[in-house]
Amino acid sequence: MKIEARPEDVGLSTQRLGRVSDWMRRQVDEGRLPGISVAIARRDRLAFFETYGASDVERGVPLAAETIFRIYSMTKPITTVAALMLYEEGRFQLDDPLADYLPEFAQPRVWAGGDVRALTTVRAEQPITIAQLMTHTAGFTYGFLDEHPLDALYRERGVDFQRGDTPLAELVVLLAEQPLLFQPGSRWNYSVATDVLGRLIEVLSGESLDRYFEQRILAPLGMHDTAFFVPEGKRERFAANYGPAKDGGLELVDPATGSRFTRPMVTFSGGGGLVSTAGDYLRFTRMLARRGELDGVRLLGRKTVETMTTNHLPGDLAAMGRPRFAETTYEGIGFGLGVSVMLDPARARIMGSPGEYAWGGAASTAFWIDPVEELIVLLLTQLTPSSSYLLRRELRVLGYQAIID
Repeated sequence: MKIEARPEDVGLSTQRLGRVSDWMRRQVDEGRLPGISVAIARRDRLAFFETYGASDVERGVPLAAETIFRIYSMTKPITTVAALMLYEEGRFQLDDPLADYLPEFAQPRVWAGGDVRALTTVRAEQPITIAQLMTHTAGFTYGFLDEHPLDALYRERGVDFQRGDTPLAELVVLLAEQPLLFQPGSRWNYSVATDVLGRLIEVLSGESLDRYFEQRILAPLGMHDTAFFVPEGKRERFAANYGPAKDGGLELVDPATGSRFTRPMVTFSGGGGLVSTAGDYLRFTRMLARRGELDGVRLLGRKTVETMTTNHLPGDLAAMGRPRFAETTYEGIGFGLGVSVMLDPARARIMGSPGEYAWGGAASTAFWIDPVEELIVLLLTQLTPSSSYLLRRELRVLGYQAIID
C-alpha cells in the first residue's frame, strides 16, 4: 500500500509512530507473533503502514502488504453492512420478528436449567428480532466459548458455522432447534447471530451470501482479495495461523497449505468466514469512516452508518451481563449494529473517544475507527486465540499517543 501523507501533515508524529514500529518488532522478535501488519490513516490519508516478520515461519515466507489473512469475526461488520443495504431498500425493519423471514425461529425455547443430558426449557416471552441479531442480544451462543451448557450442546449437535461443509440454510435450521441462552433482548452474548443474519441476506436477496458480497460490496469497493476461500493462484500469499506453544514461542495451528480456507466453502459464514488483505480491509474501513462512500461508490447512506455505529443497548456491555470479553473490559463500551461502540473511555480504562467503533477477529486481528480524531487503525496478524496477549489494548495506546495536534 502506498503512503499518502507525511504523519505531520495529518497531525501525527513520525517519531512517536516509531514506537509502533518498535512494538511490532518486539512482538515478533520475542516469539509472540509470526508476523504483524499495522496501518494507520488519519483525515482519510494513509500515514503509516508497516509489516514485519513472517506469514509462514516454516516456509520462510515474509509477511507483506499482499499477505492474505483469516479475518474471522472481522467478517461480521461486512455482513452487517450487507444487511443494512437491504434495510435501506425497504426489505425489512430492524424490529421485525426474525420468524417473518426465517419461519424456523417461530417458536423459540429458552434454556431454564440442566445440561446436555437433561435440559429444561421455557417458551420465549417475545420473538427474536433482526436488530437482536445485529447486537448479539438474540440469545444465541458459540460452541467454542465453553462457558455454558448450551455451548457444549452446540458442539455435540454440530452447530458450527466454521467447519465449511454444510449449507448455511441447513445449519440455521439446526440452530433453530436448540434452546436460546436467555430471553431475547435481555442480555448480550457473543454468538452465531451474524451467521443467521447471513442466511437472512440470502433469503431476502435471492443470492448466496458469497455472490451477494462479491456483487454488492467486494467488487464495487475493489476488495479483490477478500473472499470465503483462497483460490489456487493466490495461495502463495496466504498466511499460516499459529498459537502460543506450551514451552514458549509458537506452534502451527492451521498451515497455509491444506487449510480449509484453501478449498471452496459450502458454508458461507457471515460471522467468521472471510479472508482478506490489509489493503482490502482498509478500503472497507475507509468506506465506513467516510459514512458509506469510497471513491464514488456509495454502499450506505450517512444516516445508516450513524445508526450502525450508535449504541443500541440500554447501557454498556458490562450491564448486559458481559463484564469482560477475551482480554478486554466491557465497562464503558456499548454495541451498535455489528460493531462495538465506545461510550466512556475512562470507564473502559483505555484511550479513545466517545463514538469510536471497532471489532476484531479470533486470530488477533482488529480495527477501530475514531470519527472524532478522524483516525483508522488496522491490525493484522495470525495468532489464535486473540486473548493470548494484550495486543489490541497496547496498539490502541500506541496509536493514540502518536497524535500531536
